[in-house]
Parts: sequence; C-alpha cells; structure tokens
Amino acid sequence: MNDEIRLTGVRRTFRMEGRDIPALHDVSLIFEPGSFTALIGPSGCGKSTLLKIIAGLDRPDQGVVSIGGQAPVEKCHRGALGVAFQDAALLPWRTVRENIALPLQVLGRSASAHASRIAQLIELVGLAGFEQARPGQLSGGMRQRVAIARTLVTDPSVLLLDEPFGALDQILRRSMNLELQRIWLESRPTTVLVTHGIDEALFLADRIVVMQRSPGRIGALVDVPFARPRHPALFAAPEFHRLQDQVADQLFGGEAP
Repeated sequence: MNDEIRLTGVRRTFRMEGRDIPALHDVSLIFEPGSFTALIGPSGCGKSTLLKIIAGLDRPDQGVVSIGGQAPVEKCHRGALGVAFQDAALLPWRTVRENIALPLQVLGRSASAHASRIAQLIELVGLAGFEQARPGQLSGGMRQRVAIARTLVTDPSVLLLDEPFGALDQILRRSMNLELQRIWLESRPTTVLVTHGIDEALFLADRIVVMQRSPGRIGALVDVPFARPRHPALFAAPEFHRLQDQVADQLFGGEAP
C-alpha cells in the first residue's frame, strides 16, 4: 500500500555568512497515496530542500513531516523510500545488477534472495542484456534507468525524484519521461518530482505545486486533467499548451520568463 505524505507548517532556515537565509516558510501540503506531484519554481525557492526533508536527509526547523503516519527516517530505514537525483551516482566498479542491488545490501537484505526482483526491474527499465555492464559502458539515459531501478528495488511506497533527467538533452529527456510514466504505472508509488520543465511536469504529474522564493513557499496548486496513459502526441495538443501557459503565468507572475 502506498503512503500519504503530509507536511504541516514546515520551515527551514540556513545560516550563511553570518545571516539567516529562509529556505522554506510555512509549507503545508498533503500528497495523496499513489499520486504523482511535480514541484516547480525558480532556483532558490526550496524545491530540493523540501524533497530532502521529505526523504529524511534534512530536518525542518519547525513543522511536522510524516509519511504514512511515521517519520521519514523510520520509513527510510525500512526501505520504503526510493530517492533519485540528477546525478545517477552509480558505483563505477559495480555492474548494472550490482548497482541495483545496493539498497538491499545497505538494508542488510540478501541480493541473491531478491535476484528475480532485480531481473524484473532490469527488464522493466529496458536494460535486459546489460546486466553485467558497468556505468562507463552505458549512455547517460541508461545510467538514469539504472538509478531509477535502484530506487525501486526495495518496493518503496514513496518515490522522490530530484531533476533525474536534468543533465540529458531534450530528445533523450522526452524519451525518459515516457519511460518514467510507464514504470510509475506499474505500481503507482506516491511520487514527488522536482523539475524546472513545465512540459515535463504536465506530462508526468497529477498535480503541480508552483513554488516561489524569498522565502520558499507555495505559490499555487495546479491540477493536471489529462487521462493516463499519456502519449507523446499530448505535447502538441492545444489544451496542453493552454495549461502550460497558465502554469507559466503562475510561475513568472504573468511576465515572460
């Protein structure tokens, strides 16, 4: 069963060069179980900080964060959280299979006992035949597929993605959007994606959280009405572009980017 994520009154301030820099101010959100939410906003609005707090990699100065009624750290220790960043961060001396198995080993679980699950994930992300390849032998898109498979190997109820395709070119990024949708539809973990791409957010998410900065806060919530599964033709649809313009207005305050 996938988990609800709940944030109430979350604040986070960083101390830099003798002064306080507010990163997040009174952020309250509920991410419904099995939902896909995208966080967008200008650089410095606290998107990645918020994701790290949900993941238990950082703690708020004020406020409460819970995942399925438990603290993020507790969920993390049980393997219920899958996290992927822009850098795939694969271990160069390990094969595809061994990199995917890493979270199991960190949790003290036997990789051999989960061999069928690892094989299933390799098939799911389209890397059958590359089980013994090392990261240096893979393209950027293939490395990101390995990273996503690694986040899924513990069957997490929550998937947290911080610009996972940010370093890829536009054509490959579009292809990876399709792959991520297909993978997500398999089990529908409660997913939060940080992205700078409005089109990526609209294609993948059920809801978009538009954030503003100075301090980081919620500017708007936008529901995405498009039925699933979503196909590449959606990117050219008039209704897609209308909603894209609406989100851009929320993001840029009615001004051109």
